[in-house]
Amino acid sequence: MEIWNMLKKVLPAALAASVLAGATATSVQAAEISANVALTSDYRFRGISQSDESIALQGGFDLGFDNGIYVGTWGSSVDFDSADGFDGSLELDYYVGWGMDIGENSAIDVGYLYYDYPGDDGDEGDYQELYGSFSFHDFTVGMAYSDDYYGETDTFFYYYADYSLGLGETFTLDFHVGFNDLDEDGGFLSNEEDSYTDYSVALSASWLTADFSVAYVGTTLDEKDVFDTDWGEDTVVFTISKSM
Repeated sequence: MEIWNMLKKVLPAALAASVLAGATATSVQAAEISANVALTSDYRFRGISQSDESIALQGGFDLGFDNGIYVGTWGSSVDFDSADGFDGSLELDYYVGWGMDIGENSAIDVGYLYYDYPGDDGDEGDYQELYGSFSFHDFTVGMAYSDDYYGETDTFFYYYADYSLGLGETFTLDFHVGFNDLDEDGGFLSNEEDSYTDYSVALSASWLTADFSVAYVGTTLDEKDVFDTDWGEDTVVFTISKSM
């Protein structure tokens, strides 16, 4: 689609222009810059390991404005050596969106996200998504759409629901379930799978200046369903992170 190809070309410039515009407009409208860094025992995305079930280093920057507009970038080390045809050791995400509160207990968020794998010789890994979500109290439901998802699997829809439960002043228990609907089998899924469900339960807490979490993460995929590996098998993930 022409509009998607155009977005691929103009997004980096648009992000740079947005950041520059935000920096020069701080006298008119307040802007907030934030950053985050994390170390995780296994980078899991929608239930599937992106780091060959090994440690990953992650971090990102965000620029948000009072009117709800935000831009940002996020990166992580990745390892797809076990996946034939996919190279690279870095993932870089670029996004722009808009979010706002609706009353005291509800909020919406919509945006555009581009996933880039700079070290990949081809472009099979790079893809883009439109996303949106609605939150009410501690519940969130959302979806994402891609016209050509990772691994050349064509049209993709993702539907998910989250619930966050506070346990006193220290701990938080987060529940997640998501449904991955691919247009066709093949791509990164083996054994002719074209859909699967991912889920997780995570216990997190803040201590001193860092955040710690332990999560049980899994999918409904069978062994060898992802690039003929066990990257979709259930596992426990430990993460330490810090926001600035």
